[in-house]
Amino acid sequence: MWRYLSYLLYPFSLLYGLVLWIRNRLYDGGMLTSVEFDLPVISVGNLSVGGTGKTPHVEYLIRLLKDRYRVATLSRGYNRKTRGYLLAGADSTASDIGDEPMQFHRKYPDVTVCVGEERMLAVPQLLGDRPETQVILLDDAFQHRSIKPGLNLMVTDYSRRFTRDHVVPAGRLREGRKGYLRADAIIVSKCPPALSEQEKTAITREIDPQPHQQLYFTTLQYGSPFPLLPEGPAAIPPGASVLVACGIARPEPLVQHLLQSHTNVHLLAFPDHYYYSQKDLEKMKQELDALEGSDKVIVTTEKDAVRLQLLADRIRALQLPLMVLPVEVQFLFGAAGSFNNYIFDYVERASEAGTAP
Repeated sequence: MWRYLSYLLYPFSLLYGLVLWIRNRLYDGGMLTSVEFDLPVISVGNLSVGGTGKTPHVEYLIRLLKDRYRVATLSRGYNRKTRGYLLAGADSTASDIGDEPMQFHRKYPDVTVCVGEERMLAVPQLLGDRPETQVILLDDAFQHRSIKPGLNLMVTDYSRRFTRDHVVPAGRLREGRKGYLRADAIIVSKCPPALSEQEKTAITREIDPQPHQQLYFTTLQYGSPFPLLPEGPAAIPPGASVLVACGIARPEPLVQHLLQSHTNVHLLAFPDHYYYSQKDLEKMKQELDALEGSDKVIVTTEKDAVRLQLLADRIRALQLPLMVLPVEVQFLFGAAGSFNNYIFDYVERASEAGTAP
């Protein structure tokens, strides 16, 4: 059905793609201005509308850099209830700054986290608030061309590679496939852990990285679940029935992971970046009660957890056994060291250039 619908939508994709192509040519030709800053700026983004696993890659960079440099993240703050530039503080919530920035702020309190729709204006505000900042990570800024990052990282989903997709509304791309040429490094995310050398070679040919581009492959590595609230369950009991309740673009990898150790796994899906209501919590309880067995637990993601925290009192009242499953990225084919050196080399070069008289 979607295949036939995509044919009908294709003319609109051509029109939208043309508008974006003109916009990009204006930036490339200098008729629209991109601002550069005299410190290392790394952008992590994608060509598609979401679900590529961008957030764990930003966190990878945070962990990689934060012990050597004073790191700041700058995001748009998608679906937050506020506007303009905001610096995350002790009283910030997901509704103030967005779920992904709140996740960064909670996990890495020693890192500066801020949000702002107009990132070209937000960077000077950030540097005014935190002049000691040495590296800025731009979250989801591949199409935000008013800033020219020093390093542009583009993430594409293994199962939904940009090379096989189309511009919205016929597909999921925010711009034409040729946009990948702006990337300095391309990361194929959510790969099977046992991705073969043969398939790696085939994907490399398909993507066709240019001489100036690096290509990496990563997979998701799930950690140990932890309780959403301090009084929650300490672990998922063996043989327990699991209700996966989450609002992310692609919950399938999470469900598949849990099916490796639990036979009774059910999904209760919500829209991406969804803010839960009390009725949603009641729905979770109904779905949980309907599962078989005496041991039951609800599993959610870290991104959902910061939104669910807004309803902590109601979760306690309903006694929902909510657990959070963290996830990180792991580089395949022994490429972690190469990637780390690639990032450190850029940061050192850009830092030296920025401090030169």
